[in-house]
Amino acid sequence: MNTISIAWIVLPFVAGFLIFLLPKLDRYLAIFAAIGSAGYALQLITSRSSIELLLLDNFGVTLLIDSLSGYFILTNALVTAAVILYCWHDKEAFFYGQLIILHGSLNAAFACTDFVSLYVALEVSGIAAALLIAYPRTDRSIWVALRYLLVSNVAMLFYLVGAVLVYKAHHSFTFAGLRGSPPEALALIFMGLLTKGGVFVSGLWLPMTHSESETPVSAMLSGIVVKAGVYPLVRCALILDEVDPIIRVFGVGTAVLGVSYAVFEKDTKRMLAFHTVSQLGFMLAAPEVSGFYALTHGLVKSGLFMLAGALPSRNFKELQQQPIDRTLWIFLAIAGFSISGFPLLSGFGAKVLTMKNLLPWQEIAMNMVAVGTAISFAKFIFLPHQAGMNTKPPKLGFWLAIGLLIGGLVVANIVYFEAYDLKNTIKAIAIIAAGWLAYLAIFRRTSLKLPRIFEQFDDLIGVMTLVSILLFWATFV
Repeated sequence: MNTISIAWIVLPFVAGFLIFLLPKLDRYLAIFAAIGSAGYALQLITSRSSIELLLLDNFGVTLLIDSLSGYFILTNALVTAAVILYCWHDKEAFFYGQLIILHGSLNAAFACTDFVSLYVALEVSGIAAALLIAYPRTDRSIWVALRYLLVSNVAMLFYLVGAVLVYKAHHSFTFAGLRGSPPEALALIFMGLLTKGGVFVSGLWLPMTHSESETPVSAMLSGIVVKAGVYPLVRCALILDEVDPIIRVFGVGTAVLGVSYAVFEKDTKRMLAFHTVSQLGFMLAAPEVSGFYALTHGLVKSGLFMLAGALPSRNFKELQQQPIDRTLWIFLAIAGFSISGFPLLSGFGAKVLTMKNLLPWQEIAMNMVAVGTAISFAKFIFLPHQAGMNTKPPKLGFWLAIGLLIGGLVVANIVYFEAYDLKNTIKAIAIIAAGWLAYLAIFRRTSLKLPRIFEQFDDLIGVMTLVSILLFWATFV
């Protein structure tokens, strides 16, 4: 199994290299690598096996691959496969090569349990993501890519200093080395990961980056890339009991912050991006069950970005004045139902499982966030619709990608079928009904616009510093 695991880690990078040598096979090599990851992840989840690979004994460089990793790897595989199908006839070999290198680096990040190999994986993923953002080569896309790269590199510089402090304390880079390390180490490492993952105010770079990127890149960024920063936080919370409360606090904070912006946002892609910030909070609020929530969120958010890209406008006010194509609306409604936690889709089971693993002090806030989620996606569900409104029907690859993602939401119900009891069902429907009523009575006509001051590039580094101070203080509480 160790040999298979090493081959799985290497496979996407080999496929990416071959794509540049054999550009005519670009799509086929890319989809083959994604399928390989999906098969490996399913084996991990179903067998509940755990594989630990010690790479450098003296430095604590280790890989741990278990069912938690399996959920994140499966999300990566399915989202990557959907993006490949979506772009099947529209992109060049360079795009597929960078996409599959990004896929491979994310796989590696989901296997790391030490800070130095994680640093390498996150840096490779950051460069590959920036190149995908800049792929259209327009002035706007290049600026957004450079902004993403600069913020990411500054965050990872802080992270690297923290990793050095851990090594200085224990002569090891392992995650467990946070215990007994100086408080500055935790503050610097977590500040870098919170920024990389788009969590809390240090993640306010995310809405512009995700909303201004091309549709398939937005789907990849929101569906899986940001989870590379969240996964190590979850793993640290599971390894170190003293870290768990800090992660949970940031989970609740980012869930509330993201949904607060999403409720008032009038731009479709920015609303989805802010909601990514909010949904990352659910993963951090209950680290033990974050894998299933990551899978469900990755599938639905990638699909929503693809569907939003096919709409005639990004402005909700304009969309409310003209009917959209009914077929698009049906899939938008299904995705909206899932992320709102409606029964029959895996979003229901994921939310129930997460809520059952919250601490008592978290429950009120996270239930309010669930209502805010229903308000946000009521904007899509209550759009006017009519058959035959699409003058340019989406290509076959679009429908294959949507079919894969929406189908995944149905199949994933088997992970936590125990959620389907009367109490959970009534609660879910009541939360969604409360959100819809609030939307129809209040938020549909509200024109409030929240300030974007903290999203400006000049303020992002300052926000990182403030978050690191907050983390430093948290280590003493």
